[in-house]
Amino acid sequence: MSAPDAQIASQRRALTLSTIAFTVCFAVWTIFSIIGVALKDQLGLTETQFGLLIGTPVLTGSLVRIALGIWTDRYGGRLVYTMTMLAAAVATSLLVFAQTYEQFLIAALGVGLAGGSFAVGVAYVSRFYPQKQQGTALGIFGAGNVGASVTKFVAPFVMVAFGWQAVALSWAAVLAVMAVVFWFTTEDDPVLIKRRQEGAPQRSLAAEFAPLRDIRVWRFGLYYFFAFGAFVALTLWLPRYLIGVYGFDIKTAGMVAAAYSIPASLFRAYGGSLSDKIGARTVMYWTFGVSAVATFILALPPSDMVVHGISGSFTVNFGISPWAFIGLVFVLGFFMSLGKAAVYKHIPAYYPENVGAVGGLVGMIGGLGGFILPLLFGWLNDATGLWSSCFMALFVLVVVSLALMHIAVRRMSRAQPAPHLQLETVQ
Repeated sequence: MSAPDAQIASQRRALTLSTIAFTVCFAVWTIFSIIGVALKDQLGLTETQFGLLIGTPVLTGSLVRIALGIWTDRYGGRLVYTMTMLAAAVATSLLVFAQTYEQFLIAALGVGLAGGSFAVGVAYVSRFYPQKQQGTALGIFGAGNVGASVTKFVAPFVMVAFGWQAVALSWAAVLAVMAVVFWFTTEDDPVLIKRRQEGAPQRSLAAEFAPLRDIRVWRFGLYYFFAFGAFVALTLWLPRYLIGVYGFDIKTAGMVAAAYSIPASLFRAYGGSLSDKIGARTVMYWTFGVSAVATFILALPPSDMVVHGISGSFTVNFGISPWAFIGLVFVLGFFMSLGKAAVYKHIPAYYPENVGAVGGLVGMIGGLGGFILPLLFGWLNDATGLWSSCFMALFVLVVVSLALMHIAVRRMSRAQPAPHLQLETVQ
């Protein structure tokens, strides 16, 4: 096999195995969305306790991304990815031995490691591809978000037939097998191999964390807080919204939420390819622009307005039908998926030596959105009494993000970009 063919084979193997592994990890990360229902009844949990239980893996899986990203930069994605999957598999299997609420929370901390694998995969996959192909590659890898839909579709049937313990053990077993397969079928990334061959010294932790002082990194985190965090939040919130507003039953509402998360995951690959072709900046403008319009419409509460005309008064009724609501939410999810890929197109272009640290921080902020926003949605419901208040919050978030991005782009266009920034057309 020629050198170019061998390189292509390595790229495809790394991307394929990483994407499959991330899909399994994401399925495990969201396992409490299904088994949490059974645990709530078994343990007699309050709504607050239940929310903390299902949110703990999301929280810990977000917070651990910086550490996992830095370890990937230092020790290589093959090792860190494998160890992360094995640790998450052990924690998931320990759920069946938990007896008290506190023990379940401790196990949930370990389950959250599965969500942290995203930072590992981004740093690992990006090193196999040149800059002009990284958007597509990372978009395909990020489509592993579809693992959430796998859990929503498959886990209920396993739980009804065999109990929630069977779900935990089965998901843990699949993750452990995936870890073994990944270790024996992948190889170290080219950057790590070159570093070992040249005997280059290990980078200091100060050098690893240095880019995190750049305000641009935190802006990327804000963009991802919307594109990914709001996606996760809506996946969790939609069933409750559809039941409360439109009177859907739990099965129908759950299927709609699962159907929403599938395209919002799979189109991420298209978003990566589009970012390579037309530039991630353009994709981000479309993401924020369309999302602003969609969230503005969805934020309008049902209302009646009395119009005083020439011949008398009449009432105008406004309300979004169920099908119009579902259509708008699917449009929102589609552009979120494009935005998720576009955000991560920036990172290897701007920070090629710190993909793990920067990608980990951005991923952490986005993941925190999936934890914080549902809590905000609930508080807004109580404070305003309006179901559509969740979309009011998202409208404010996306408008602020769009404004900050546009200001940064205008400022950058007036300044002379640094040589390494000339390679990238996004900000």
